Amino acid sequence: MSDVAAPVLSRRRSGVLLPASALRHDHRGALGDGALRFIDWLADAGFTVWQLLPLVPTDESGSPYWARSDRAGNIALTDALAPDPGSEDDFAAFRAASSGWLDDYTLFEALSAEQGGAPWWNWPEPLRRRDPQALVAARQRLAPQLSHLARAQWRFDEQWRALRRHAAARGVKIFGDLPIYVAPDSVATWTSPGDFQLDASGRAVAVSGVPPDYFAEDGQLWGNPLYDWDAQRRDGFGFWMRRLALQADRFDLLRIDHFRALEAYWSVAAGASSARGGQWLPAPGGEMLARARALLPQLELVAEDLGVITPAVNALRRQFGLPGMRVLQFGFDGDAANLHLPHAHSADCVVYTGTHDNDTTVGWYASLDERARDHVRRYFGRPDHEVVDALLRAGLSSVGVLAVLPMQDILQLGSGARLNRPGTTTGNWAWRLPGASLTPDLAARYRDLNQLYDRS
Repeated sequence: MSDVAAPVLSRRRSGVLLPASALRHDHRGALGDGALRFIDWLADAGFTVWQLLPLVPTDESGSPYWARSDRAGNIALTDALAPDPGSEDDFAAFRAASSGWLDDYTLFEALSAEQGGAPWWNWPEPLRRRDPQALVAARQRLAPQLSHLARAQWRFDEQWRALRRHAAARGVKIFGDLPIYVAPDSVATWTSPGDFQLDASGRAVAVSGVPPDYFAEDGQLWGNPLYDWDAQRRDGFGFWMRRLALQADRFDLLRIDHFRALEAYWSVAAGASSARGGQWLPAPGGEMLARARALLPQLELVAEDLGVITPAVNALRRQFGLPGMRVLQFGFDGDAANLHLPHAHSADCVVYTGTHDNDTTVGWYASLDERARDHVRRYFGRPDHEVVDALLRAGLSSVGVLAVLPMQDILQLGSGARLNRPGTTTGNWAWRLPGASLTPDLAARYRDLNQLYDRS
């Protein structure tokens, strides 16, 4: 079987975690020449996977996990200086082919702007309840805005497809990320309110979060509306099948964020001040994944199985043969049986030094107390100044089928390059890749390491 036809994770690979937003410079989008040069550098360095964060439209915070649409692209990532990707006939063809999601998305955004950014549950009742006559009138009234929004999505789509073609030519697989939830004020909750736990006005009655964990002693109150799984089951999980079908077209490999919520999810009453008072409620993730496998056999998934992971969550992941995740930074709590330590890894895992939610490895090590630092030094048999290199090599040498290194760790940057601090809403998602970072010498070093550990 050729590598083109084989599953991405049918052999050992390595990749780099770099959000597309990190490639934005000087008002140029991320999907133009900068992305193509990054793909070239990956290939030259022996990496065959580029892991991205979600590409969805975001709110003012910039969080890619607060999705106004899980099908539209974030037009802030497009290269606005690039010429139109085709003719008016091509644009019309894109609108027709994408109408299943594009028409609702453009109308949602145009109405949101017309209503001064008010959430949809505060719109006039005919629009809030999607009265057919009100929607027809809105489409006529806002036709220029709808065309403008659709054209922006066309540009995103064409630039994305050009990126995919270039990546395929260089042997680089694109690893996407699907937020488990959508934002409260989103096209999904407006068009499919019955798929969510909403009251009659459209407001969430219960919201998402996680109990106290490594990142936050009070837990994390995310605030996304939760799914009405009974309604989704009656619909054959149509909402999930539609969103997964688009992801299967967009990526070679897909991580499901917060996978454990497909087995049981943390439900917090709307209006709560923290996530501490939430409760676990069951979810029919097994039924949903079985239907996805039947309808989308080409879809290759990775489970983000961090946090509170029970035997039932592990059983669900293994039932569908999905790799989980191991994060080296989580391994050094003094427990020699910690599953994140390299000697405890298994082949069915994706290994990281850290994720987008962690500090950089340089910053992480600097923040440890002396007892934890001593554990790291003794584990690797390396002095302080060689510890970061030791973790990078440990990821690449792991038995895990895929090793993913954050670009900040490859560059050995400090906490100033951290991408996100969970539980905070400001100061995140702003890091940019320094322009002169992708040197031939750095590529040569990692090409040697990838060959050494059978990952190229």
